[in-house]
Amino acid sequence: MLKARDLLVATVVVTNLTAAAVTVYAETPTEANFAACNADAPAAMKAGTATPTTKDHMRVEAARKGSASSDPQLAGMAAEGITDAVYQAAYRTCMRRSGF
Repeated sequence: MLKARDLLVATVVVTNLTAAAVTVYAETPTEANFAACNADAPAAMKAGTATPTTKDHMRVEAARKGSASSDPQLAGMAAEGITDAVYQAAYRTCMRRSGF
């Protein structure tokens, strides 16, 4: 009977952890989050703390050629950042820090 009890406890723990994880990741960024990260990106660029990835450079090239390339962490990004890999890196970093 002890094994059945252990299995029940483990199932309850896993279920609770899964529910908590879904709750955390179910949040959607707000206009305030977008505004904060759009304000943070130029400051990070000026400070030299943003490091663009290969994907940032690829998205910039795609934008310059007129094709869309989506990244959920770039939702709400200001138009000025679309063709700037460093801006994109700074914006993504801010969104990650904010939990998105």
